[in-house]
Amino acid sequence: MTGSTEQQAEQPNEQLSATTLLRFATAGSVDDGKSTLVGRLLHDSKSVLADQLEAVEHASRSRGQAAPDLALLTDGLRAEREQGITIDVAYRYFATPRRRFILADTPGHVQYTRNMVTGASTAELTVVLVDARNGVVEQTRRHAAIAALLRVPHVVLAVNKMDLVGYREAVFAAIAEEFTAYASELGVPEITAIPISALAGDNVVDASAHMDWYGGPTVLEHLETVPVSHDLATCHARLPVQYVIRPQTADHPDYRGYAGQIAAGTFRVGEEVTVLPSGRTSRIAGIDLLGEPVDVAWTPQSVTLLLEDDIDVSRGDLLVPSTDAPATTQDVEATVCHVADTPLAVGARVLLKHTTRTVKAIVREIPSRLTLDDLSPHPSPGQLVANDIGRVRIRTAEPLALDSYADSRRTGSFLLIDPADGTTLAAGMAGGSFAAAGAAPARDGEGWDF
Repeated sequence: MTGSTEQQAEQPNEQLSATTLLRFATAGSVDDGKSTLVGRLLHDSKSVLADQLEAVEHASRSRGQAAPDLALLTDGLRAEREQGITIDVAYRYFATPRRRFILADTPGHVQYTRNMVTGASTAELTVVLVDARNGVVEQTRRHAAIAALLRVPHVVLAVNKMDLVGYREAVFAAIAEEFTAYASELGVPEITAIPISALAGDNVVDASAHMDWYGGPTVLEHLETVPVSHDLATCHARLPVQYVIRPQTADHPDYRGYAGQIAAGTFRVGEEVTVLPSGRTSRIAGIDLLGEPVDVAWTPQSVTLLLEDDIDVSRGDLLVPSTDAPATTQDVEATVCHVADTPLAVGARVLLKHTTRTVKAIVREIPSRLTLDDLSPHPSPGQLVANDIGRVRIRTAEPLALDSYADSRRTGSFLLIDPADGTTLAAGMAGGSFAAAGAAPARDGEGWDF
């Protein structure tokens, strides 16, 4: 590899593009107008193709609506269109001259909270909608708590339907004050409140003529200018092994490579690495990227590492720099969002999936459950039910190399799975506590996918 190419490798493309790509999610209670906001955002930023808009207009007319229902731009499932609700996470990709966006429109119904967890787990910003007529409700608090636990660094409070309360500043101010106090207590590092009307387009893309008392940015202006800083290449380097490649052909009789997607950090040829949980060490003899040898690789590239020594490495093992190896443990303490209808009780036998490794485990203790009304811990609840957020202590059958979720969303997160039918029971975040839930944002953009 030439010096100029190696110099470029020191500044990965993902790092350079970090400030031009924003992943964000919408959240809020039922009928707060999330899908309408997303539709308005896409429509007014001219990110909707003509055939998409025509299909929405046709669907709106068939439902007896005079104007296009912009919510249909994201509510794509038949059940969503029939019921007028959002059920699954809808992802949209769009761009303006200033920034590219990946948007996750998440459901508001309580029973679909797990979908909100999925959408927000990769987000760098969450837009929480509140109906100006209803103010902050339980689901609003739940979404704020989840955003804090997932360490989303930026939260936007969009007070929607301001047209239905006469665009009154006092209504907006009261809601903004209540939400800001609640989210700040959770530890959300940055909160921006914006009064909007998604249906009328006030303060979504264009500034509202009805709220001259508001001097802040529109939703799009804030999305285009909010600072996004996540230097993925300088995080703790981690490569979960997904597959061992041994072609054993005449051309490659001794080839043995360990393939996977780099979860965080940077790996270099010649670097000493440790295989976890075994603790065996070796040096990187080579790195293959897209069939070509390279000297340096970084997250989120998918690569194959070749080691100097013939040691035992299998799927589920974790390759890390020997100078920066996490401790392995069989005792996991974490915060979990319970997403299944089946309760999670003390003594439950589960599977714990961490990166590419799945091990048997048992829930030894549930010390507390978060009470959303006042953020107090409810001690020793005995079990967690759907949508509960709680602390758990788990004993695993095999050692795991878990990072703190505060350091890495990818290697600090895990799933609890029902061994009987494969149902996802809970999404877990290693380390931390309720009190410090949002104290510092996680440094990489990976998350869960149920």
